[in-house]
Amino acid sequence: MRNVLTLSRHANTGEEMITEESGTLVGPMRRPVNSSANLGAGSIHDDATAQNLGFRGGTVAGSIHMDQFPPLLVQTFGPAWFETGSLSLHFRNATTDGEPVQASVERPADTTDSQTAVRMLREDGLLVAEGTASVGRPGTPSHLSSIDLRPTDPSELVLLRDVKAGDALEEYEEAVDGAGLRARIDSGRLTEPLDWYTGDSPWGGPIAYPSAIVGLLWRRASRSFSRGMGGAVGLFGAIEVRHVDGPLFADRPYQVSGEVVAVGSSPKTEYVWFDSHAAEDGRRVASMRMQLRWMKASSPKYQQA
Repeated sequence: MRNVLTLSRHANTGEEMITEESGTLVGPMRRPVNSSANLGAGSIHDDATAQNLGFRGGTVAGSIHMDQFPPLLVQTFGPAWFETGSLSLHFRNATTDGEPVQASVERPADTTDSQTAVRMLREDGLLVAEGTASVGRPGTPSHLSSIDLRPTDPSELVLLRDVKAGDALEEYEEAVDGAGLRARIDSGRLTEPLDWYTGDSPWGGPIAYPSAIVGLLWRRASRSFSRGMGGAVGLFGAIEVRHVDGPLFADRPYQVSGEVVAVGSSPKTEYVWFDSHAAEDGRRVASMRMQLRWMKASSPKYQQA
């Protein structure tokens, strides 16, 4: 059975069409932009660098793909998703600038304290990301929380040998820049520009979309362990964004803290899992779990080992 759901402006999810196929909500096909291509040589988003490491071209950041899910999640859980909802994604295959991708969310049996499966596919059916989304307290682990993060023997590590579980991350106070949110929308680089991101919202002001929350909780937090990478190329392996007592507003300062959860190694990468949190006056508003990977083939330290 295939039902067509039109998302109204009143619901603040745009005027695009979402379809329902056998109990799964499927969003429109989108073409995310590689907005980090201007970082230049040495970045996984640079065509030459990425191709040298075996990728087809500069990759679209996984956090950009997360922005495609909110209309589906609001349709599934209502505005409460921005208050107590999560999106937990493992990135399976990278995409390049403008490649069509489509997000989908399985309809849960209940929309209170529930969790459901989510996926993103490339137009040709290749799996780009998979995981879970939830609202409230579903009582079951999210996709990333269910992963066994057993540690790697430190003697096997080169890039992250001095990083260990429990290490505290840099603490700082920062706000999501509302002008930056609007600029990305105005330039057409946001796949799903909800009105709540730039104007009035049910909570009284503009709120942050997922990639903006990632930016707040990742860039400065990761300095605690990324300074010693020595030119190794990094990329996102997995990200979970969780609204604890949201939403997270634009132009409002939050206190950010975090800690390393696990450090490990795979045949091609070394990686770190870490949690970071945004709080306001001691009240936790949002949190993130991230896996950051560094390509061994790009590291001078591995070439010298």
